[in-house]
Amino acid sequence: MMADEPTVLRKDQLEISLVEEKKLIKEGTIKDDNPLDLSEPFRELCNACRQGDLKVCQEKISEGVNVNARDPYDYTPLILASLCGHYETAQLLLESGALCERDTFQGERCLYNALNDRIRNLLLEYDYSKSTDPLQPLAAHITSLLVRETPVTADIVVTASEQSLHLHKFILAARSPYFLAKLAAAPESATWKLPNTIPPEAFGAAIKYLYLGEAPRDLRSGPGTGFTESETFAGVDRISKYLDIPSLPESILESGDRRRARQRRNDEISKGRDQMDQWFQKNVLGNRIVVETSKVNDVQWNRINPIFADVLLRADELPEEEEEDIAGNGAPTEGPKSTIFPCHRAMLLRSEFFQTMFSSTFREAYVKDQLTIIDVDCSPEVLEIILTFLYTERADFPLEIAVDVLFAADMLFIEKLKTKAAVVISTLGSAGMSQAEAAKTRGTTDEDDIDIYSIVKAAWLTRVQRLEEFAARYLAYRLEAHIDTPEFAELIQESASRIKARQETDSIEMLDDIRFYLGERFRLRFDEAGLDEMMEEGEQSDNSEAEEEQDVDTNLAEGVAALEVSKETSDHQPQQSQEQGPEIRALDGALVVDEFSEDAMNYEILLEKLDDLLERLNLEA
Repeated sequence: MMADEPTVLRKDQLEISLVEEKKLIKEGTIKDDNPLDLSEPFRELCNACRQGDLKVCQEKISEGVNVNARDPYDYTPLILASLCGHYETAQLLLESGALCERDTFQGERCLYNALNDRIRNLLLEYDYSKSTDPLQPLAAHITSLLVRETPVTADIVVTASEQSLHLHKFILAARSPYFLAKLAAAPESATWKLPNTIPPEAFGAAIKYLYLGEAPRDLRSGPGTGFTESETFAGVDRISKYLDIPSLPESILESGDRRRARQRRNDEISKGRDQMDQWFQKNVLGNRIVVETSKVNDVQWNRINPIFADVLLRADELPEEEEEDIAGNGAPTEGPKSTIFPCHRAMLLRSEFFQTMFSSTFREAYVKDQLTIIDVDCSPEVLEIILTFLYTERADFPLEIAVDVLFAADMLFIEKLKTKAAVVISTLGSAGMSQAEAAKTRGTTDEDDIDIYSIVKAAWLTRVQRLEEFAARYLAYRLEAHIDTPEFAELIQESASRIKARQETDSIEMLDDIRFYLGERFRLRFDEAGLDEMMEEGEQSDNSEAEEEQDVDTNLAEGVAALEVSKETSDHQPQQSQEQGPEIRALDGALVVDEFSEDAMNYEILLEKLDDLLERLNLEA
């Protein structure tokens, strides 16, 4: 074992860690990261983690269930998912903020109980010392505005003790009750002066705190600064009261303990996000304008405004067929509507699309007396989701518009929102079925909850590998319902055409993926039924190594040969079949003895149908 390879604590070490952790929590030194939760929604989340049900997990996370809580047996959702071997469920929990910190009892316990190394390595990747808080990208962007030179987004200069900083009114108003009141009374203010008695270091620490930056551990004082250490800390206390940010001194004096620092930092960022969210809901969404599309150009919004907006974003309703007024007179209904959102360039810079636009020489880059209206090619509902994410890092939306969000995020180069949309589609779109349950099902002809073909094409257009894999698995586990449809044939044809200068011997990516997951689907069933053991009994021991090297398709084909029961044989024993229960038929209508034989025959039939499809399409793969 390498010297720097992380080790997992022994059971006795875990117990000692638990005792020490409970003692610190009782003393109030640290907070309990995993509070006890006896609510029904949390119980449902835990059950979903045991079963690997991604759909229910995503729904409960969207409802706000605490992913770091614990049940009466001290199990967290992440421990349950790791213990039961559900890699994708564990990944979803980690992406949603589940903690796995090495120096905590629950973190070490999670690693200790991980079913396999793949899950254990995933947990180590998300250890706090190696990863960031889910809100860190938002905090990092707001902090970066203090030093960003282009494009210029600052709209006020605040001065204290001959030190001046170019700041943003909407951030100051959202984070400080003092600035909220002062700027509401004078929104046109371009400069603001604070008392000269405040040391520059204290002033800088306060502004960095308002911009969600980490407070400095050591404040410069002494010779050369003009202020002693006591005067500097007194200045911090004074400016915290002046700007009404009472938690500033505590954040500076906080100890260097990693866990306490992390908890304090997370609390401050969460508080800042909530303040930005309140500002966004009240001032951006609360001041949106809905007008007829034909009158959009008549909208005028002065650059000096009470919410400090410096740009307007427009989204048009999707075009609909004209309808006549049922009430009579045959008068047409009102024309299409457009929604205009007052926004702040500083937050739109989180999108590379807007960052490039505002840094260019195009007309959209200039702030005029009347704000520029920028058209965004998406629906108002989708644009609201995008703005909510840019301002608050929140991204909760239903499956019905997830594909639209995916396309819009791709257009605006917002990679994290693209990933979120892919997660929503691949979890909520799993038709309420966990991967384990899907492995046991014998196909379905029920109507799909989603348009899987649109999702495949969206995955291709937006280059999201996660969605391509989801679509291939989705089709493989429901292949009976799709393989004979013209849409499926068109999909395979298009997948083949995506390879430039394709040769006859080249593989077809989508078809290969479907075959892989089809083999996985039936292999899981055969493994449960003990097919491998049954086959090994009839083989010589010296051939065992060769059998292990055979691929899944070969094993399954031999299983079919060993277990296939012809329709004619079944017809000679109608009375026996009737006594044993209802008839079981394969996809081709042939009677079989049991469900295991049905699976074996169906697997061979589906593979043959895939080969027939390739032949009809004149494709070789």
